[in-house]
Amino acid sequence: MPQPDVKAGRLDACQYTQNFGDAHPPLTPVQALIEAERCYYCHDAPCVNACPTGIDIPSFIRRISEDNLRGAARAILEANIFGGMCARVCPTEVLCEQACVRNTNEDKPVEIGLLQRHATDHAMNAGGAPMFVRGTPTGRRIAVVGAGPAGLACAHRAAMLGHEVTVFEAKPKPGGLNEYGLATYKTPDDFAQKEIAWLLSIGGIEIRHSQKLGEQVLLADLAAQYDAVFLGLGLGGVNALGLANEGAPEVGDAVQFIAGLRQANDVAAVPVGRRVVVIGGGMTAIDAAVQSRKLGAQEVTIVYRRDQPRMPASKHEQDWAKLNGVAIREWSVPKALDIVGGQVEGVTFATVQDLNGQLVPTGKHWSLEADTVLKAIGQTLVLADPTLATLALRGGRIAVDGDGRTSLAKVWAGGDCTWGGKDLTVEAVEHGKIAAQAIDRALGFLRQGQPFTRVRRFASA
Repeated sequence: MPQPDVKAGRLDACQYTQNFGDAHPPLTPVQALIEAERCYYCHDAPCVNACPTGIDIPSFIRRISEDNLRGAARAILEANIFGGMCARVCPTEVLCEQACVRNTNEDKPVEIGLLQRHATDHAMNAGGAPMFVRGTPTGRRIAVVGAGPAGLACAHRAAMLGHEVTVFEAKPKPGGLNEYGLATYKTPDDFAQKEIAWLLSIGGIEIRHSQKLGEQVLLADLAAQYDAVFLGLGLGGVNALGLANEGAPEVGDAVQFIAGLRQANDVAAVPVGRRVVVIGGGMTAIDAAVQSRKLGAQEVTIVYRRDQPRMPASKHEQDWAKLNGVAIREWSVPKALDIVGGQVEGVTFATVQDLNGQLVPTGKHWSLEADTVLKAIGQTLVLADPTLATLALRGGRIAVDGDGRTSLAKVWAGGDCTWGGKDLTVEAVEHGKIAAQAIDRALGFLRQGQPFTRVRRFASA
């Protein structure tokens, strides 16, 4: 077998610029007006029910058709403060657009995601009077752990309600997966940080970086010092393959690979193997595989344990991977890393079949040559803080009620760290928003006239 071939600079500068530019350019004003006019503006629209944050989609699209982009953006952002990012990364094809009534008589739904981006981008670039302002100070202090979508959505809504918020973030930048976990071509031009800067302009929110729960900050101390605590921890652990030699330098975590690429000053300096194998079937696997190809890898293969219809990644994302030259292999699980001279040069897989819901080996094996192996087989909750270990858990994640309340007094949680959701950015935003309003009520402030929200539908209890 050939020696491992891992290096940077496989492509010329123009190719890198093209590969990591905006993968799905925005609509022009004319295109947006034409698309908005395709909407039926349904009463009791099914697309609204399909949106985890309950955006009034017919309302914002009608405002686009009337050239009222600020009004359209407000209708979006009242429900989803991360409407700009969600317009870029939300799987609209399986949420609001799948529910669009245009699908009944046509093959093409209204392009809701692109219209949402059109409105929110305009609002963030146009300037003018603040769209949201901080409420009258209440004198109450809320601690938020994690500056990801759930944590910042909670912080923003709490600030709107007049509370003072301190966000404790372990990493150097805010954003969570929006900053560290999404493909570079989905959020070019540092959009994640621009959106967060816009969000923080409301005031009343302080972010403290390099504050890791269980090390620099403890949950017990936060609960004692603040009136309420919201946990938006995400999932910091990565599942292991359980194979010998898994610590070899050619074997890496897809999450770390994506984060390294997002934080690179020059993508051309990021090394990639000539032959890359990605193990897993979710969005992380797709993003890692496609970006490996865009870095210049010649052969990239995703290997999933079941068939493609059951991959967590949407069909749209699967098709995107194939369009970018990624092969997808099904019904296989890794059995061994093939080591030659201390280096990984391939992976041996066992084929499996589904018998009554259980994966059973067929007895057949096959191998793939590889210079790099990336694991994308799921993440786990890290209970580094001793108080976290006292929380009620379900399925390895924090159990919460419909308002995000945990089993500990004064502590709420939301996002990927909680049980029962779909691990989507849009869902994490809804969790943070709902929790902030529940905290407000628990502190004795019964607000009137706040933007519409619904009871969260993915509660664990």
